[in-house]
Amino acid sequence: MRKDTPQRISAGLFITSVVHLTDLTYKTTEVMKFINLSLCLALILCACASTSQPITKKEPSKSIDQMVDELLAKMTLEEKVGQMNQYNGFYDITGPVPEEGNAAIKYEHLRKGYVGSMLNVHGVEQVRKIQQIVVEESRLGIPLIFAFDVMHGYKTQSPIPLAESASWDMETIERSAQVAAAEAAAVGLNWTFAPMVDISRDARWGRVMEGAGEDPYLGSEIAKARVRGFQGDDLSATHTIAACAKHFAGYGFAEGGRDYNTTDVGTNTLYNMILPPFEATIEANVRTFMNGFNLLNGVPVNGDRFLQRDILKGKWDFDGFVVSDWGSIAEMIPHGHAADLADAANKAVIAGCDMDMEATAYVTHLVESVRSGAVAESLIDDAVRRILTVKYELGLFDDPYRYCDIAREQSLIGHPDHLSAVREMAAKSIVLLKNENKLLPLSSDQKGILVIGDLADDKNSPLGSWRLAADDHSAISVLEGIDQYMTDYTFVQGPKIFNDETDFLHHVDINTTDTAGYAAAIDAATKAETVIMVLGEHGYMSGEGRSRTDLGIPGLQQDLLKKVHAVNPNIILVLMNGRPLTLNWESENIPTILEVWQLGSESGNAIADVLFGSYNPSGKLPMSFPRSVGQLPLYYNHYSTGRPNEIPLVFWSHYGDEKNTPLYPFGYGLSYTTFDYSALSIDSSDPTAIKVSVNVQNTGDIAGEEVVQLYLQDPVSTIVRPVKELKGFQKIMLQPNQSKNVEFILTAKELGYYDRNYEWIVEPGKFNIMVGSNSVEGLTDSFSIN
Repeated sequence: MRKDTPQRISAGLFITSVVHLTDLTYKTTEVMKFINLSLCLALILCACASTSQPITKKEPSKSIDQMVDELLAKMTLEEKVGQMNQYNGFYDITGPVPEEGNAAIKYEHLRKGYVGSMLNVHGVEQVRKIQQIVVEESRLGIPLIFAFDVMHGYKTQSPIPLAESASWDMETIERSAQVAAAEAAAVGLNWTFAPMVDISRDARWGRVMEGAGEDPYLGSEIAKARVRGFQGDDLSATHTIAACAKHFAGYGFAEGGRDYNTTDVGTNTLYNMILPPFEATIEANVRTFMNGFNLLNGVPVNGDRFLQRDILKGKWDFDGFVVSDWGSIAEMIPHGHAADLADAANKAVIAGCDMDMEATAYVTHLVESVRSGAVAESLIDDAVRRILTVKYELGLFDDPYRYCDIAREQSLIGHPDHLSAVREMAAKSIVLLKNENKLLPLSSDQKGILVIGDLADDKNSPLGSWRLAADDHSAISVLEGIDQYMTDYTFVQGPKIFNDETDFLHHVDINTTDTAGYAAAIDAATKAETVIMVLGEHGYMSGEGRSRTDLGIPGLQQDLLKKVHAVNPNIILVLMNGRPLTLNWESENIPTILEVWQLGSESGNAIADVLFGSYNPSGKLPMSFPRSVGQLPLYYNHYSTGRPNEIPLVFWSHYGDEKNTPLYPFGYGLSYTTFDYSALSIDSSDPTAIKVSVNVQNTGDIAGEEVVQLYLQDPVSTIVRPVKELKGFQKIMLQPNQSKNVEFILTAKELGYYDRNYEWIVEPGKFNIMVGSNSVEGLTDSFSIN
């Protein structure tokens, strides 16, 4: 019980005390009048005490299921539906109470207990005051769960998720999510809408920056790591928050890479490519799911019973709850699936969507739908039971203000340990694409260094997209990072990349005409020994609603690069971007290319750590980089055609004007050292545990990390399998000349696949194996099982 909560008072004790305090000379009638008044006051105080605190505090002798059932039995239908309603923050709690319009309605719903969750309300003061309205004024005092898009950090930003995925380092990714959770919980939040586990093969889609790339195996491992990081071992701890696997399902396969577009895929792709990362989050005990905006095979996913009830809550036995995406239940109307908002509400809840985010469909229509018989109340009960269970697990009934600690908020936000963790994450996310002539690493006493690029001193773009709580211009810039290693260098900004200030809600206005800065940059390049050019996308050029058809380096940047190259070819290209780009000219002409993505708060420090060799780059691409947009969607785990091989005639599967292969393949990434693979061995004596081993040696002169990757092919199967599939990887550190024997165990989990009935099968026969440093290069062998 909170210290400021009035205690329950015994009416008898209250009266006895009053009588003893009265003067004995009082007349009997006067005493009786006072006693009657006192009795009334006591009863009023008892009533106030009973409604100013949650009546549903967790009892140690009872299970959460028992507590939920008891609370559910006390709830009116309106209160039940209220738990399924999520509102966006709608007023400033330091200002007056809203008295008219939509805000007044929402405020009244809070007071009545007709709201189960709020999003975009954060900060201890804000959260506490909103929570107080519900806990102390509604009939049952059921606490709210506060949600926010904590994608890759709260105030302290880690690299964008696609960049983190390039680390192939599950421990560091988990730690990154822990940092995000600790800061989010410190400001009163209980729930993040992350991780996004959508597999995507199309770099045109802006939201690839939020995911783990094109591969379901790598995506599954990363999904589990991020859920573990957010939720920890104890969801009620004040440094953990509930995670949310999204977008269920198929959002990453939007046609043409155009956001919110239709997805139409077969069961083979759905079961074996799209769903595995979602199922993996169940293994990690994720507590919530989010559906999405898209159609999947003709049905809006938030109205898809097969996805949400048959698979998620049925086959997978998921016991958390499902929330819609922003306003998406209402979007069933323009999709052509629902006649009006009431129809959309009915279809969504029947399909298994438990909470409505900001569409107001449930709170407006579900009570009447139940009373008319259009929706069974048992479906409402099921949804509310799931929501209440997660609230109990978060400890909100024991203390609705457990996440509201000003001291914790002040001490944890931007903590030095958090900055150190995201700096390590950032360094491990960098991928060395090319290093001819060994221009990298640089030395601190190297002379004649010139840095060019509008992004080099930018402190905002490196934060990336989906950094809603980060302070603008708070990232360490590349120049600030270089300053930690040397000060004797020259910086020339060159032309602007964008024309105006950028924000989350609008497209970036790219500069395509103003060449001011060209002459100074080219002149400086003629005098330099080595040129570092920092180019790429602005952080707000990727993310939601930011699909692109041209994936080249935007604006005037490539033209500047070519002009500088003409006078000085000793260029180190530092690429900042939120997705794979087309880099044909760059790859052919620039000797050194460093893919640094958008790395968050410690961006510049991490980039400088790699540039100067304090950290040897170890990242590997989680997505294939195309040669042309015309190749998209592009992915390594494709199927063979009936005409896969080149012949003199045109009748084979190819493009007439471009190669089939990517420019940089999935799993690719170089190091400042080199690695040699040898002695590939397979032991298939136990068909339930095939042992594959390989020897890896560091053949260079500095220590380095290598991601050893195992790929499998089932060359003859009932349902055709891809030409290769990632089925294992290990990240190892080797000193110069050190060797290590790396072993993988292949079980039915790695050898099988889902058939058309969504049943896991393993077929006998031959399997091909490749073990190497990326999806193209490696040692090969095969084995058979009966």
